[in-house]
Amino acid sequence: MKEDKWMNIQVGDIVKVENNQSVTADMLLLSSSEPYSLTYIETAELDGETNLKVKQAISVTSDMENNLKLLSAFDGEVRCESPNNKLDKFAGILTYKGKNYILDHDKLLLRGCVIRNTDWCYGLVIYTGPDTKLMQNCGKSTFKRTHIDHLMNVLVLWIFLFLGSMCFILAVGHGIWENKKGYYFQNFLPWKEYVSSSVVSAILMFWSYFIILNTVVPISLYVSVEIIRLGNSYYINWDRKMFYAPKNTPAQARTTTLNEELGQVKYVFSDKTGTLTQNIMIFKKCSINGTLYGDVYDKNGQRVEVSEKTEKVDFSYNKLADPKFSFYDKTLVEAVKRGDGRVHLFFLSLSLCHTVMSEEKVEGELVYQAQSPDEGALVTAARNFGFAFRSRTSETITVVEMGETKVYQLLAILDFDNVRKRMSVIVRTPEDRVMLFCKGADTIVCQLLHPSCRSLGDVTMEHLDDFAIEGLRTLMVAYRELDNAFFQAWSKKHSEVCLSLEDRENKISNVSEEIEKDLMLLGATAIEDKLQDGVLETIITLNKAKIKMWTLTGDKQETAVNIAYACNIFEDEMDEIFIVEGKDDETIWQELRSARAKMKPESLLESDPVNSYLTMKPKMPFKIPEEVPNGNYGLVINGYSLAYALEGNLELELLRTACMCKAVICCRMTPLQKAQVVELVKRYKKVVTLAIGDGANDVSMIKAAHIGIGISGQEGMQAMLNSDYAFCQFHYLRRLLLVHGRWSYNRMCKFLSYFFYKNFVFTLVHFWYAFFSGFSAQTVYDTWFITFYNLVYTSLPVLGLSLFDQDVNETWSLRFPELYEPGQHNLYFNKKEFIALETTYWTMISHFFIWGSLGFYFCVLFFLYSDGLCLMFPNVFQFLGVARNILKLPQLWLSLVLSVVLCMLPVIGYQFLKPLFWPVSVDKVIDRIHHCMRHPLPPPIRTKVKHASSRRSAYAFSHKQGFGALITSGKTMKGKPKKSSLLKK
Repeated sequence: MKEDKWMNIQVGDIVKVENNQSVTADMLLLSSSEPYSLTYIETAELDGETNLKVKQAISVTSDMENNLKLLSAFDGEVRCESPNNKLDKFAGILTYKGKNYILDHDKLLLRGCVIRNTDWCYGLVIYTGPDTKLMQNCGKSTFKRTHIDHLMNVLVLWIFLFLGSMCFILAVGHGIWENKKGYYFQNFLPWKEYVSSSVVSAILMFWSYFIILNTVVPISLYVSVEIIRLGNSYYINWDRKMFYAPKNTPAQARTTTLNEELGQVKYVFSDKTGTLTQNIMIFKKCSINGTLYGDVYDKNGQRVEVSEKTEKVDFSYNKLADPKFSFYDKTLVEAVKRGDGRVHLFFLSLSLCHTVMSEEKVEGELVYQAQSPDEGALVTAARNFGFAFRSRTSETITVVEMGETKVYQLLAILDFDNVRKRMSVIVRTPEDRVMLFCKGADTIVCQLLHPSCRSLGDVTMEHLDDFAIEGLRTLMVAYRELDNAFFQAWSKKHSEVCLSLEDRENKISNVSEEIEKDLMLLGATAIEDKLQDGVLETIITLNKAKIKMWTLTGDKQETAVNIAYACNIFEDEMDEIFIVEGKDDETIWQELRSARAKMKPESLLESDPVNSYLTMKPKMPFKIPEEVPNGNYGLVINGYSLAYALEGNLELELLRTACMCKAVICCRMTPLQKAQVVELVKRYKKVVTLAIGDGANDVSMIKAAHIGIGISGQEGMQAMLNSDYAFCQFHYLRRLLLVHGRWSYNRMCKFLSYFFYKNFVFTLVHFWYAFFSGFSAQTVYDTWFITFYNLVYTSLPVLGLSLFDQDVNETWSLRFPELYEPGQHNLYFNKKEFIALETTYWTMISHFFIWGSLGFYFCVLFFLYSDGLCLMFPNVFQFLGVARNILKLPQLWLSLVLSVVLCMLPVIGYQFLKPLFWPVSVDKVIDRIHHCMRHPLPPPIRTKVKHASSRRSAYAFSHKQGFGALITSGKTMKGKPKKSSLLKK
């Protein structure tokens, strides 16, 4: 046994992985510390889920346990499929000791998984490095260029052709002039020996003008652009408002080439877990026997908001309490202490009705491993209020009730699924009573209640409505005491259907319904799935900026939809949420067409412009224009349906339908599908895309998008290391786009416009002068002016403009997100508008650069034409006294003033009349800002934004089949089974 680096692991190695360590390669599980070689894993970096999953080694290898001698002698041969990106599929055969054993996905530990609740495990390396399924889903790294870069390249090409045209025109002019005038003027201007005719002279003059006019081609443009981008990148790095103090981590611009594109984003593709949410479930409130607990009131009986200063409930009386658990309503603890029977029964139900695994390595320190975070939150709440789940076997559950240890006999677990939306456990109490405890979605459980619970049910439903308004996830809790004879009869029937070979799941569900009825209501729970700070406000702001939000997640559909409502991605006011869940091409096509028929019926007609365009079978790549729906809609599609929708003709149907929606949720996605969705939008829409995520499963879409942002979260550093920009909190995205992105875009557009402007002004003077100099390629400027023009005279003003200009400050940029819209349509720099000059933010630096450059020009002018230089270097400085004498002439100053005024009048007139006669949305916003600056409004009262919703969800039951069957099988018991029992298996 030796320690080594990941890079040195090879196929065929046997690797030991310990608890809480990451799996280094795709490995065949050989053995583990748990009974039957079970291994619990967390797959957050693969699919974004933090709930536990279980893997099991085949029995022939599990016997090796941690015997290094047996493991070293292992000589099995594995034949398997070639490397692929399918995370949920694996096929192979293990040949060992002359026998073949079938291998499937349940035997494979994938790179990126984290071992949980398992002391150690051994695995045989199957795939390494780029062959692992995680890396197969990561996509390829490409060098990203901005839309402005591509436009610059096109413009430079057109300018180069323009230069050739000017040189050709001047060469023709020279040929004509030489033929008509110059030929007879040779006594004064003789032709060179090698010039035999006016045609030869014209050809030579073409290249002379090519040299003189080459300044129109912005050769230094790309260097200047990179300097500006570097400066704007430092602004992001230095922004203290994007610095995350708890981790001492600033925002980081990992590239300097994409800054201005941050001001042009139209689509944001976001992961859910760890990006929008903290994936921390908090037991917030509950309703027990018609009484609501969780609210805090002051001395006057007024409800107050919970804050950091609010006094927490003291759980010091409970030795098994979790010190990290917080609750603020003392009345619930008082009810527990005074022995309220219903309250005790409520928390007993929470401590028994679950599939959580418990670990107690240190006496009194319980560590829960739950299949979903919300289940862990419920069990932790019961633990703190005096009903601590301590351990379990296949037949018993041990609970410490108010300091007294009690053992309940586990008779049955009726597990949950997405159809049942509830789970139940049947136990025999120490008092020999048979009890059924059930928790589930209120829409389901309320139908199973005894008629006597009607009035209590109405009160509880009102409390559930209050919970839903706050965006909390709710469950209803109930129980039933069973007659022993009735239970025995039911148990026999249940055992029979469990052995059924046909339609087993439906039969089990039907038998479960026979006992899950006439339940007595205990109450309801309310769990907060804690969002990251500022997520709701950020998404509201991005919506105002006309940025569309798509959530791409590997999580479950109900979970993703719940978070979408909590984050305001989906709204109750939406006209409809379309759900695409077809299992074949035809069904999915019909679902997409049906959705589009409701959003924009005319889009299905042959006369529709997009349909007409598509019938012409345009050559790739073509762009689909924006289509405006007749309302406000959302779309939900799962990964299985997406696999069909991303192929063939369906991809255009999917794209057109999705892009009409305000928000899209794609769930149960593989990392590769995330990238495919981003690529689909990039391919057919003329927009800038941004992807943001925090895990290795987000790397592919981060690489695929125009801009990739990594969040330094709880799922490792892979996303950050593959990103273009990185920070710690999702809400920093608002500042990155609306402040830094918008400023960078505006500055870059002004810089480019000014750069082309000054080059054209400088060069076209030579073109004009040619008509007065016989097309003789004479320069109108002296050589020193030509040298200093780009290098000194005009460089600092444009750099100052590009680094410090602000049309509005950061406060107004965030307060009026509508200002972001011009960048999405690239209104400030395009093929029509690429020559201009405007400074809107005058600072001391701006004044210094602008007026300093003019002053510097005159200083250099007097220096170069001074008497001293002319006397010392008469061959170089030949214009003695020119500047001094010319600047004395009033005609010169009059010409300068008239030129400036005449040139500025049209621009000033246009800028004055444009907002009056041809206003755009940005002009109206700027007017509002100016009005606010003249008449300041009182500062807004900061209030906590709440999600007002009438919908509720059983968040705990949104995931897949639970651990019920595994628990009752006895495979989770500590202590190795005997050899004979293994053989019987």
